[in-house]
Amino acid sequence: MVDQVSFPTPDKSISAEQPQPAKSSKTGQTIGPSFANILGSQLPTQGVKFSQHALERLKARNITLSANDQANLEGAVNNVAMKGCKNSLVMMGDVALIVGIKDRAVVTAMDKSQMQGKIFTNIDSAVIL
Repeated sequence: MVDQVSFPTPDKSISAEQPQPAKSSKTGQTIGPSFANILGSQLPTQGVKFSQHALERLKARNITLSANDQANLEGAVNNVAMKGCKNSLVMMGDVALIVGIKDRAVVTAMDKSQMQGKIFTNIDSAVIL
């Protein structure tokens, strides 16, 4: 006698974009975060954000950053992040940006006229582009 074999159809509610936590094979209960979740939390997010303060300073000081400037800024942040830096001064021509590397966020911005006689504190690196 031949038994009919049926294969379950995949559950469409679970997508590949949202990895599920690992489950114990005996109890079916979650035993911890999945490998994909852990890996995703350790990888740096791409792009550099601007804090509200930095956006206000850019607007007030008529500083604009081109797409090329933003790409250069992102590259600089990636480089200092690989070296383990926490807060960096990024000089781009006549513009100075203070960037929190962990958050990948520009904290403040100033142009050449505001840099005269200023002292930059609480930074552990400087990048001149």
